[in-house]
Amino acid sequence: MTTADMTWEAFHDQVLEGGGRDDAVAAGRALRAGVPGAAFEVAALALHVAIVSPEPLVAVYDGLCEGWLGAAPDGPDVAAPPAPGSVSDALWSGLRELVFDPDAGRDPADITVRTAALTDALSPGFHDRVAAMALHYPGVTEAAATGVPARFTLEDLADCPRDSLGGSMHSFVVDNGFELEVLDRDALGLTDLPYPLDYLNVRILQCHDIWHLVADHKTSGLHEVSVSGFQMAQFGHQYSSMFLGMVLAKVAFTQPDAVAFTLDTILTGYRHGRETPPLLGVEWETVWDRPIPVIRGQLGVTPYDSPYPAWILEELQGQQPRSA
Repeated sequence: MTTADMTWEAFHDQVLEGGGRDDAVAAGRALRAGVPGAAFEVAALALHVAIVSPEPLVAVYDGLCEGWLGAAPDGPDVAAPPAPGSVSDALWSGLRELVFDPDAGRDPADITVRTAALTDALSPGFHDRVAAMALHYPGVTEAAATGVPARFTLEDLADCPRDSLGGSMHSFVVDNGFELEVLDRDALGLTDLPYPLDYLNVRILQCHDIWHLVADHKTSGLHEVSVSGFQMAQFGHQYSSMFLGMVLAKVAFTQPDAVAFTLDTILTGYRHGRETPPLLGVEWETVWDRPIPVIRGQLGVTPYDSPYPAWILEELQGQQPRSA
């Protein structure tokens, strides 16, 4: 099946149908074998666990790894009974706009805000299902029990040695004109989400760039995709799953030559997250002054082994890489 043969309406039905691990293994193998239509099957499975039924997320992505990469990640079991769901017209319309907008993705901040805004259109009760599922991931219950985390401060980071995690974070934020938290936790109303999503969504805003540094996913366009897979694997991050499902649909419909490139990046990032010990509960304030390689050794984190040069997209566009 070619792009011309697949309609958005037919794809909608695929997304609602979804599937489990066996379906994902088969879809990954079919894509590897060049079977027509397999890219849409992969994208539909990814969107199903992002916006219809979050319970089989790990089963689906582990299955995609097995089918596409040849082996599933060596990670702990994360399972819950799947349940049916629905997709609102507003959500489906918003996804279509992102998928077919040729400018979506040129500005990482813009696509982040636009994708995050779609969470308001998720079906009633979906956040509760994501919250319940999150508690199945290792380390989430213990980390969330500490309560919504206090903000990091640039003043604390400025006191750290330049070659430390804190010093690297300070340089990264200041040199690039970034904020310490990717988005404004208060403006997004994250503390109003059901437990433990209130904790999880605040925590990943403040730890996103730390995970970039410690897990060695660069801040390139390519590695923003891989680190989304990493985050999703660590605790089922729903925004990451929606973003990655949208990206897979976008390439299936509009850039079919980039499907393999994109799936390699997503699944290797996901595998890295599944095989890395839980990072949510790390008290980063206690290790600000330590060099990143030392912290990796203490936490059991191996650097991300990227299948492609980190800055390949920027190089193709003639852009200069950021620091970090």
